[in-house]
Amino acid sequence: MSRRNWRLWLAVLLIWGNLSSAQKPPSEATTGIEGIVIISPTRPGPSRAGSEKVRAPLPDAVFTIANNNNGAVTSFTTGADGRFRVLLHPGHYVVSLAEHRFPRPCGPFEVEVVSGKMTPVEWHCDTGMR
Repeated sequence: MSRRNWRLWLAVLLIWGNLSSAQKPPSEATTGIEGIVIISPTRPGPSRAGSEKVRAPLPDAVFTIANNNNGAVTSFTTGADGRFRVLLHPGHYVVSLAEHRFPRPCGPFEVEVVSGKMTPVEWHCDTGMR
């Protein structure tokens, strides 16, 4: 093998070795809660087949998160699609709507957060429309 070919092979091996041993970036924290908040009914009157949706996501709603040890821990706001994701330490939490939007209470919702896991939730709130 000529000296030029030898250098080429050495370069290829070094590049391949660096690519195969590259470290992955650390993963994002995966302990907390994530989910959606749904409201219903969305319009008054009886539900009829083929009529508008009677349930919808709750957008831009502020919720507070508390636990027995520290009281209020943090808060979050649902997105336009009613979804949210909150990183929390493991433990037992109570989540409540921070504002009075409906004649009936929205929550409180209890959730147990387990280490290394995003706990999925789907919470429902009654708008009070009849």
